[in-house]
Amino acid sequence: MTAAHLSIESLNTQALISSVPFIDHAVHHESLFDDSKALLVKVFPDWAADELEMKQCKDGITNKLIQSTNKRTGLTVLIRAYGKHTEVIIDRDQELINMAGLTHLGMCPPLYARFQNGLVYGFIPGSVAKPEELGNSEMAPLIARELAKWHQIKLPGAHTPELFTTITRWLHDVPQHYADSGADAKFQKYFSHATLAQEISELEGILTKLNSPVVFSHNDLLSGNVILSESRDSVSFIDYEYATYSYRGFDIANHFCEYAGFECDYSRFPSKERQIEWFKTYLAAAGLDASNEVLENMHAEVSRFALASHVYWGVWALVQASISDIDFDYMEYAKMRFDEYYRIKALVL
Repeated sequence: MTAAHLSIESLNTQALISSVPFIDHAVHHESLFDDSKALLVKVFPDWAADELEMKQCKDGITNKLIQSTNKRTGLTVLIRAYGKHTEVIIDRDQELINMAGLTHLGMCPPLYARFQNGLVYGFIPGSVAKPEELGNSEMAPLIARELAKWHQIKLPGAHTPELFTTITRWLHDVPQHYADSGADAKFQKYFSHATLAQEISELEGILTKLNSPVVFSHNDLLSGNVILSESRDSVSFIDYEYATYSYRGFDIANHFCEYAGFECDYSRFPSKERQIEWFKTYLAAAGLDASNEVLENMHAEVSRFALASHVYWGVWALVQASISDIDFDYMEYAKMRFDEYYRIKALVL
């Protein structure tokens, strides 16, 4: 698919949103299966609740995700109920524009409906990647080629980088104190708003001078969002909550950071040699020059944007620690991301 075929810039954003049917229904976290069945018979009027097999997918740490298969038709769909208060950190209108636009381009599964607190969309068959697989010789080239394609997408709306605007907005939602005494003690010991604001400002000044290309970015390419096809010859990216126009260096560096998984095992971060091989595949797929100078500059770009990945998800976790009801230690995760930020800051700057 050529770059020209990946552009729908001329479409109206409101028209994209309106093209997705709205169902006036809520899926509550306390009654996921019952509410999801009731929703699906509204989305698909010829379905019956007793035809549906339901399974909760528990890999995510933001939303509640239900996989439902109609035993009669064989169709499998996903129901995503937004995590509580996640509108604080996620622009749901932008997410809807992303999904509707990507559906229009054939880059993501069908988007069947939106409801009060979530979406119903198609299921991609295949296997979900594991963190330790992202950099292997089978998966890495497939991801590099798919991301090169993503970075050519042109959606309607502004094409300005949202990275530091988003981080700064999230910082404003980090509380001074946390209701949970353990989380609050850790926050007061390791963090301060003033220090965080200074680090973000300094980092923005450094990274914006790198002139990294601004591209349509997934921004959340962790293993759970990469699906290896059943034929094992391609990958698909799912979950577009954080997708925006951003810096190429950030999207790639963020993906490399996700080799570490939620346990933050950064020994899995790819070496320079492995990064160079990845860049060669990416640049070839994008039809771009891959001279030694380009590869060296790209390595420097991505190495520095890895800092932004740690700040981005570190601040995100500080917000989530105050609003989420999902069983995950967000405060500890924030500490691990900032520990790695300060460790590599001394090496790359």
